[in-house]
Amino acid sequence: MQDSKTLLNQAEHAIAQSANSSQTEAGRSDQTSKPGAAHIDAINQVFELFRLNYHNQYFAAFPDLESLNLAKRLWLESLAGFEPEVILRGAKRVIQQSDYLPTVHKMLVACEGDNRAHGLPDVHAAYVEACNAPSPKADQHWSHPAVYLAGKASDWYFLANNPERTALPVFTEHYKNYCDQVRKGLKLALPERKALPETIERPLSKDENLARLDALKKQIGLD
Repeated sequence: MQDSKTLLNQAEHAIAQSANSSQTEAGRSDQTSKPGAAHIDAINQVFELFRLNYHNQYFAAFPDLESLNLAKRLWLESLAGFEPEVILRGAKRVIQQSDYLPTVHKMLVACEGDNRAHGLPDVHAAYVEACNAPSPKADQHWSHPAVYLAGKASDWYFLANNPERTALPVFTEHYKNYCDQVRKGLKLALPERKALPETIERPLSKDENLARLDALKKQIGLD
């Protein structure tokens, strides 16, 4: 196999045309009108990178258009939780590290690694952390501010009172948005904790309360 960086450079020149001409089973990519077009383009580009870097393995795995389209649809569904640029970075990372055509599982690991490099837990771990955090939420020690912010955006009551199959997709959408911001360099922060007062007043005794009441009565002329 040729040097991976050389092949990646070759791919950069071929991607623009091949991404437009290659189709998934979902149809031709059209970023201006078709929902999910950016993800479709990313998958097309990933497969083009694989074709250039794993030529023989690629055609052995996808000998015809039908098998290629089925594979693209599977990858599209499996990787839809990541931003398109994360998918592309994951593919390039795999190419640089392995001589073998990757499985979907290896691509998932590569894409999640992009989050881990920024200290972000995977989606499900973040969801469990958000659901299990006691109140007050802002005072807890969070693995990353994105987890707290995604939980807050999802609504704590909603997370606590709905099953995972209902709550996880909502949390995932918010968490993905915050993860994307982190990967782009935005520094997320937790709300400032309220400082405890330096002194805590002692409750007044019964006699002290009566004494204050008598003094108040004298002030207003009721005594």
